Amino acid sequence: MADLNPLAKRMYNVSPDPVRLTLDDGSSAVYHLRSAEFFQREFQAEGTREGDDAAYRFATTADNEGVLVGREGPDEDGWSTIGSVVEVERAE
Repeated sequence: MADLNPLAKRMYNVSPDPVRLTLDDGSSAVYHLRSAEFFQREFQAEGTREGDDAAYRFATTADNEGVLVGREGPDEDGWSTIGSVVEVERAE
């Protein structure tokens, strides 16, 4: 079996403690993951971001090379991808 995505693995290991994620656009925020799990190599998680009431979802890409971040829209647009994770660290 191929290796797990290292960013997803770090997110999984830090949760349920708060985790600081940096996205590919350079933005950084603290997220609280209420669920995080692997299905073989595929990672999925749900949570919230500090200072934001929206729901967030995290999932590895089909090739397992990245972790995408989705945000539930405030209107009826549903979910939209807001970026991909480039750095994971334990929040202080």
